[in-house]
Amino acid sequence: MSQKTSALKMSKFLALTLSACITLVSLNAHSATKAVATVNGKPISQQTFDAYVEHKKKQNPKYDEKKNREVLIQELVNRELMYQDALKQNLDKNKDVQFQLQQHRIDLLIKHAIRKKMAATPISDTELKMEYDRRVKSANVKEFKARHILLKTEDKAKSVIKELDNGKDFIKLAKAYSTGPTGKNGGDLGWFNARQMVPEFSKAVANMKKGTYTKKPAKTKFGWHVIKLEDVRKMDPPKFKDIKQQVRVIMQNKKLQEYLLKLRKKAKIKVNK
Repeated sequence: MSQKTSALKMSKFLALTLSACITLVSLNAHSATKAVATVNGKPISQQTFDAYVEHKKKQNPKYDEKKNREVLIQELVNRELMYQDALKQNLDKNKDVQFQLQQHRIDLLIKHAIRKKMAATPISDTELKMEYDRRVKSANVKEFKARHILLKTEDKAKSVIKELDNGKDFIKLAKAYSTGPTGKNGGDLGWFNARQMVPEFSKAVANMKKGTYTKKPAKTKFGWHVIKLEDVRKMDPPKFKDIKQQVRVIMQNKKLQEYLLKLRKKAKIKVNK
């Protein structure tokens, strides 16, 4: 093996080890459980090893800890060596380091406080289905089928509207005047929902009646639009099983907001200006 290849492998190895240091700052490397290795008399516990494996599997669910056991242990040994060296340098007494460690501690405690709160009031499948039904009922999401003629100026758009008022065919005008890519297809946009278009365009379409065209051009970042609404239909909602997890996240966020609201009501908060 060449020195260059060896150096590259060592560089990659150290990068992985440093990543482990950053990710596993909250782990106790000196737990009293069975040690997988000892570094200068300090044990690296099985608990630390297991937590490191879990971290690897979050990055790659197919990660084989048995096949890579020796590599994992060596990465943890490197981590322990650098940790011990940091203590020798009294970096744990550095004010910036102490501040960052305190922030990690706060984040960890908050994480477990939220986890405990959520576990105390689990969300049942029945509640999820009720929330899904409520949102589907109130959504009333529509899809639109429309054509448009895109012009560079408002005056040009107004002149096209006058031609439409005089009975000219929308498709022919789109092919003749539209600067957009759909012009050659008579301005056909197919079916779309409001979220698929820029807000100004969606707002204009939502206020139209089927079979009509805009009497005033709609301005967007692309230019000036003359729009014809050909049809409207109710959009089928996604199936419950497909968005069940999304509904759960929404309800969990709601519970979190309620939890924070209760804490704020009991707290004395002063914001300094």
